[in-house]
Amino acid sequence: MIRTQVQLTEEQAEKLKRVAAARGVSMAEVIREAVDRLPDRGDRAERWARALAAVGKGHDRDGATDVSVRHDDYLAEIYAQ
Repeated sequence: MIRTQVQLTEEQAEKLKRVAAARGVSMAEVIREAVDRLPDRGDRAERWARALAAVGKGHDRDGATDVSVRHDDYLAEIYAQ
């Protein structure tokens, strides 16, 4: 492990202490877990590309393309059947 020193606001330090105590781990462990959850730049670009690829693919099986606008109407029709 590499020893590192960081400066936190009082509020951040208190929050960190509370989270660590609730989980029964050290403050350092909470910080390491948070760092592990940070996406890499490459991962972010990949997720963005997948999201953009999904644009325009939202059609229901009947071909409706306005589901995001008329979802309540469609649900009412389904429940009425």
